[in-house]
Amino acid sequence: MTEEGRPRGRPSLSTPVFVVGVLGVTAVVVWLDVITGAAVRLLPLLIFLPSIVAGLGTVWQTVVASVWVLAMVAGTQTYVGVDLDDNLVAAGFMAVFGLVSVLGCRYRVQREQEVRQLRSAAAALQRQIVRALPLRSGDVVVDGIYQPVEEDAMVGGDLYDVAASPYGTRVLIGDVQGKGLPAIGTALAVLEAFRETAYREDTLTGVIAALESTVLRHNAFAAHTGEPERMVTALVLGIGHELEVEAVNCGHIAPYVINGGDARQAPLGEAAVPLGLAALAPAPRQSARFPFPPGATLLLCTDGVTEARDRSGAFYPLGERLRAWAAAPPDGLAQTLSADLRRFTGAAPRDDVAVLTITRA
Repeated sequence: MTEEGRPRGRPSLSTPVFVVGVLGVTAVVVWLDVITGAAVRLLPLLIFLPSIVAGLGTVWQTVVASVWVLAMVAGTQTYVGVDLDDNLVAAGFMAVFGLVSVLGCRYRVQREQEVRQLRSAAAALQRQIVRALPLRSGDVVVDGIYQPVEEDAMVGGDLYDVAASPYGTRVLIGDVQGKGLPAIGTALAVLEAFRETAYREDTLTGVIAALESTVLRHNAFAAHTGEPERMVTALVLGIGHELEVEAVNCGHIAPYVINGGDARQAPLGEAAVPLGLAALAPAPRQSARFPFPPGATLLLCTDGVTEARDRSGAFYPLGERLRAWAAAPPDGLAQTLSADLRRFTGAAPRDDVAVLTITRA
């Protein structure tokens, strides 16, 4: 909590805006009184000013607004000769209303602080369940950025991991449906299953089958606790010494291959259903292969990138941006993308953002 009584880091009513607003509203009411010839009839409408400040500003701003309104109304009524008893009644009523506004503002600020702490704790938990970048194996180096949202209603369930298995390096990136702690719980279950089966299963489809079983078991448990079932979009890559990458795409964004000054999405064909929905698919999930030549870079991301919008509602043109940057060295590509995404939207991300870049070790 800051000294001004608002949650740290949360935008509030700035002092200049507060001063101009209070003086402006007062001037408008006084002006209406003057032009209508009703010197006292409209001025008591200022009683609503502290309640407006209480909903937007800080506790001390609400106190100042309450004292200002009380002084303005009591002073004006004394100046125009209002009966002392009536003046005292009006002043007492405004004092009580101002006190209620101050208490309401204090309660709002406390609740905002509690919610912010909860969001920060959830985001911290989310950062703990995924490993810090970069991640290295004998075949590749995976770098990038991971930005869980703290200012939105709830953090999401983006996930990623890298496993150096006997069958080559396996990379997972995914996104759990929904937000909040239940989504983080699903993400943790998927990550734990991947970390175990990536070493055990000799095929990517076997890894995906194990992840599917994990999501189904987690959903069955969630149903007993009243939580909704969740699906998980996921992309699993298998990278070895060959100049190809094997991939199984479960409803996720296909990776981009950046090579030779160009950037194109990998030709994976039609994506399979997300994890948790295999029973609805007409056929088992299949893997696909695409070239990964020397000097190329793979870029993987979650929908916090592709579904970001600018102020006009247009989606972020990821492919266009990557083609413009394709000739530049891949170092710092994820950071460049993150900064450009913030400029494009004109605001902080409204969803979790995970961007991974993969280069051969």
